[in-house]
Amino acid sequence: MRIDAEPFPLDLDPATTALIVIDMQRDFIEPGGFGASLGNDVTRLQAIVPTTARLIDGCRAAGVPVIHTRECHKPDLSDCPPAKRLRGAPSLRIGDEGPMGRVLIAGEPGAEIVAELAAIPGEKVIDKPGKGAFYATDLGPYLACLGTKTLIFAGVTTEVCVQTTMREANDRGFDCLLAEDATESYFAEFKEAALQMIRAQGAIVGWTAPVATILSALEMADA
Repeated sequence: MRIDAEPFPLDLDPATTALIVIDMQRDFIEPGGFGASLGNDVTRLQAIVPTTARLIDGCRAAGVPVIHTRECHKPDLSDCPPAKRLRGAPSLRIGDEGPMGRVLIAGEPGAEIVAELAAIPGEKVIDKPGKGAFYATDLGPYLACLGTKTLIFAGVTTEVCVQTTMREANDRGFDCLLAEDATESYFAEFKEAALQMIRAQGAIVGWTAPVATILSALEMADA
């Protein structure tokens, strides 16, 4: 099927495509979480939850596997280097006790995906200690088992964990498509810059398209 994407149309086969939803976690999206503790306006990220839900539902209906990631660490912080934990001067640091449990710690309430986008039985959930979803995880072997060639991306934040994972995927030979209105940043200008970087120089990292365009193509392919 063909997606009317930028910077030019992208051909993909739903049978060899997967959706990766990056870090749609309470600690990043809800008031009182880690994102808010850094002084960010979390309502920007909350705004994409309905659109992301539509993308997930559409991929499920089309038989496209959905993979969820969560940025989180072991309770003893053995997988969180000091250079990450001690950066800046936030009111909460990774591992500190916050309103939703210990910040970005696996198994704590704040590290969970928001309820509207939660994985269903059978869907892969990857806990990642870094920005990119391929680092120190089994994402690569899992995609190889699926026979995946194209990845659709959604999630937060556009310029950090989403773009990092797209670049990792690009280096591994995947075609990458970012759903423009199912990704967001705390900073509007950062999102726009990331979109431009991704599709610059003939899709040097990947393609971008609105959710409605992606879902329309999936529905036509399934008809």
